[in-house]
Amino acid sequence: MAIYEYYCPTCRTKFEQRRPMSEAGVATKCASGHRAERTVSAFAMAKTGAGVMLDEAPAGGGCCGGGGCACGN
Repeated sequence: MAIYEYYCPTCRTKFEQRRPMSEAGVATKCASGHRAERTVSAFAMAKTGAGVMLDEAPAGGGCCGGGGCACGN
């Protein structure tokens, strides 16, 4: 099950609905019974203890994903 966000243009409200991923594209209705459209969801990002955004943290390198082995890469 996934959580999808929908928007009702008639009521001008957003709401979430849990449904199987196989039904993500199936039409749904708001609480008032109007046709609702699926929207693109935004997501939050957390900071590390050093205050660095996770997408800005050094990616590392090497064959072991960060130089954790003795290969020198």
